Amino acid sequence: MNQAAALTRFGHLARLRAFGRHAGSDQLIQAGLDALLAGIDSPSLPELAGLLRSEEPEAPELFERVLDELGLTFRAPAEPRAAAWAFALWTAEQMVDGSLDAASGAYLIRAEIADDLGRPEELDALIHCSVALDSWEESWGEGGAVEVLEAEAVEAARALLRSRGTDGEQAPAPEPGPGT
Repeated sequence: MNQAAALTRFGHLARLRAFGRHAGSDQLIQAGLDALLAGIDSPSLPELAGLLRSEEPEAPELFERVLDELGLTFRAPAEPRAAAWAFALWTAEQMVDGSLDAASGAYLIRAEIADDLGRPEELDALIHCSVALDSWEESWGEGGAVEVLEAEAVEAARALLRSRGTDGEQAPAPEPGPGT
């Protein structure tokens, strides 16, 4: 893993945690180890990377310290609706860049984000894609190939990003928060 990939992994885990998603201590420690092996330097990074299984409870605090040291701290917007939109857009970005598969991303938006936003019309295409992907059956044949549905979900994610003023190449700037 190179430095850019290691830093991207740290940023991804920071966002997961900021949006209230689970990132296990083992993932945080592995990210630290990968970053250390990639040549990234931070005062607390060796400590994070060297945690033993019995020391895993220390990982979240050390991970946050490393994020601060590397300038990668991410804070989700404090206002719940703004945070839900930020999470929806980040999910759509991952669908577009291929780091999150289309079915999982569409499902996440439908099941965990859309209701928090009052099911806005902007999410209708992704919700429809999620339902179609969830109910897809192999018997549908070529015209209903799962790849077609996945491509439609990615295009719906791309359209959502365009409608909200981002091209999917870069995450919207987080709202300033403590430590940023």
